[in-house]
Amino acid sequence: MKLRFALGAAAAVTATALALTGCAQSSTTAANAGDTGAKTVKVFISGDTNIQNLWEKDLGPAFEKANPGYKVQVTIDLHGEHDAQTLAKLSSSIEQKKAPDFDLVDGGFVAKASAANLLAAVDATKISALGSVPADVVKAGGTGGIPYRGSSVLLAYDTKAVATPPKTLDELLAWIKANPGKFTYNSPKSGGSGGAFVATVLDKYVPADARQKMTVGYEKDLESTWDQGFAELKGLTPYVYQKGVYPNGNQQTLTLLASGQISMAPVWSDQFTTGVANGSIPSTVKAVQISNPSFTGGAAYLGIPANTPNMDAAVKLANFVLEPAQQAMIVKDISGYPAISLDKLPAELKEKFANADTNNLRKGYFDQMSKDINNLWDQKVPGQ
Repeated sequence: MKLRFALGAAAAVTATALALTGCAQSSTTAANAGDTGAKTVKVFISGDTNIQNLWEKDLGPAFEKANPGYKVQVTIDLHGEHDAQTLAKLSSSIEQKKAPDFDLVDGGFVAKASAANLLAAVDATKISALGSVPADVVKAGGTGGIPYRGSSVLLAYDTKAVATPPKTLDELLAWIKANPGKFTYNSPKSGGSGGAFVATVLDKYVPADARQKMTVGYEKDLESTWDQGFAELKGLTPYVYQKGVYPNGNQQTLTLLASGQISMAPVWSDQFTTGVANGSIPSTVKAVQISNPSFTGGAAYLGIPANTPNMDAAVKLANFVLEPAQQAMIVKDISGYPAISLDKLPAELKEKFANADTNNLRKGYFDQMSKDINNLWDQKVPGQ
């Protein structure tokens, strides 16, 4: 059995860009090994702190232990707020034939960087585990994308307040209006769970052929198909938490839900499952997938800059992350979906995904289309 990702969910600036951007947060799993002769692999992350912890506390140390003489250095741009600058710097480094600021990137802009020929082309001859990843998932990342984990957006609800959760988008919209102040979602620019809710409401009104085009390329002329959806979202403002409070980031939404201030919200599957496991989310809070349409989700991709001087080390780390032991680590530590086939994982982890309904997940919008959605939401939706 192969777990398939039907669609998706951010990127960052590097430590050396810190002086220019003033935003990157840098840390290492070990001291910089420049004086010891060790080879340092610079990993650049986009995403939330759970992904930062995954690299700093789990994947990085495991790689160092398995490969004496190697060190992993981690840099993060939270929520990938500076993707444009990161891509510009990477492009400039290639044009000027200079080494990039990182050797491996874990970010939502990987497919875009791949399309711009900024990443090294990869296939199963270079990244051997790609042969165990569904072909459509590999294809979605472009020639330079390396899928290594996945997740989906779900509808979380507090069973103390909600006996039967909505099953469809229309039922969810009706519930929001019937229960003022008990639902919210984070602004789409601040996190993918809110972005998935927004995209799903827009998609209620977007013709299938138009949406398909907007998932694979930049089709600005088709953005008028979002008008009805944005009007719907604007109409919800009086009914969301405190008549128009939209949290900043996926985690803030979960915090409101866990504290009982709201009763329902869209959440990332991995963050939600991890929160339930560590007790930060009460056991009374459950999560389901809706339909007609469902929320989005998908694979997260790694990429290797085409001009990194540490190509061999970056390839070595990417292959390591796709090994069964590290894929199991991703499942256990952040409740992520494995990228490789389930038959390569321990039996207890296979059972965890035995009932995973991934066929209802939909592919997200093309990167630039998503950025336009975020900007238009800022202009059209929040209460003034």
